[in-house]
Amino acid sequence: MRTLDEVHATLQIAKLNVDDLKPVIHCLSFGENVSSGEYCLMELDDTLCKHIEAGKSLVIRGDKDEHAVLCSEDKTYDLKIADTSNLLLFIPDCKTPDHFPEDLPCQNLIPSQIAGFSSCYWELRRCRPKVKKLKKLLMDNTYEGPDSEHERNSTEQKYSTDDLLERIQASKQELLNQLQVIHACKIEGYWRILEFDYEMKIMGHITQLVDSESWSFSKVPLSVCLEELGPLEPKEMIEHCLNCYGKLYTEEAGEIYFALNEDKVCRATAQMLLQNAVKFNLSEFQEVWQQSVPEGMTTRLDQLKGLALVDRSSRPETIFLLKVEDLPEDTQERFNCLFGMREKWTEEAVAPYIRDLCGEKQTIGALLTKYARTSMQNGVKVYNSRRPVAT
Repeated sequence: MRTLDEVHATLQIAKLNVDDLKPVIHCLSFGENVSSGEYCLMELDDTLCKHIEAGKSLVIRGDKDEHAVLCSEDKTYDLKIADTSNLLLFIPDCKTPDHFPEDLPCQNLIPSQIAGFSSCYWELRRCRPKVKKLKKLLMDNTYEGPDSEHERNSTEQKYSTDDLLERIQASKQELLNQLQVIHACKIEGYWRILEFDYEMKIMGHITQLVDSESWSFSKVPLSVCLEELGPLEPKEMIEHCLNCYGKLYTEEAGEIYFALNEDKVCRATAQMLLQNAVKFNLSEFQEVWQQSVPEGMTTRLDQLKGLALVDRSSRPETIFLLKVEDLPEDTQERFNCLFGMREKWTEEAVAPYIRDLCGEKQTIGALLTKYARTSMQNGVKVYNSRRPVAT
């Protein structure tokens, strides 16, 4: 180990003034069997540092064919390797200047042993959870009711929350939020998606009961629904559908009610009508759609954003099913797919199909500027692809 005199001699050669330096000097030496492959460095922001310091965990998720992500309890981060031109040294119990008082009387020599080194580190960047695979997994074994032949004979895989966390690149909170979005239901400890026709059958029972009892759509009593419809379907499924298509609230007396969401009911009815047709004459569809929803509800095309696309260039005008959840999860692939089916888009038409791609503080306009070019068509701004698209 170097002596203080040797350190001073080195400083003189380097033409450094001792008085300009901190009074603590680390003398570095390499430990035995030091290797660059034994450690990985990760750069954390203040939020993740506090997360670790509080004793909480960070989890790396991803299958062999996926790019790894890191997840906290409620956020997902991309993991990327960043190279550095400076060699990064791992020194256990290394003291930095803020560990010492500023008025140390003389220079102190501290021996420090290097335990490892690296020329790169993991860089984290907040990203969207990769949840497209979630619905695909659950759709392989949809729930058609307790008495269905499929349910009695099914040998398909079922997934608990822990099972899904092993397969889906998302934090637990993001996973639970997405399960709610796709109307997943926990049955006997496993997450299931109701087969759409079965879900609509239950909703039909509920809306018929509302009509027969002359209830307001904004005040549907849970207890009466369960009592009246319980002989027809499992009570858990009835309450699940009320949660999917309504909002629960409790009155002062403790009675639980649901306010049915008109937009959600009308949207689901439109999906039921469109799912078996390649294209639908728009005016005929609007007429049938309005006749199919419960009396008292009003259908509007803006209820179908991200579900169906209107083609006003065809004669007659048509509408067809195009669900945002069926489009690619990768941003460039999503734009390629959209421009492959339609050369030019208005911002109003394309927005529902790219809104979920926007990162933190990113606008739809910024996303379009990056992946599309603009032009004017009949006085209207339209967007087309920046690159040739295979059709």
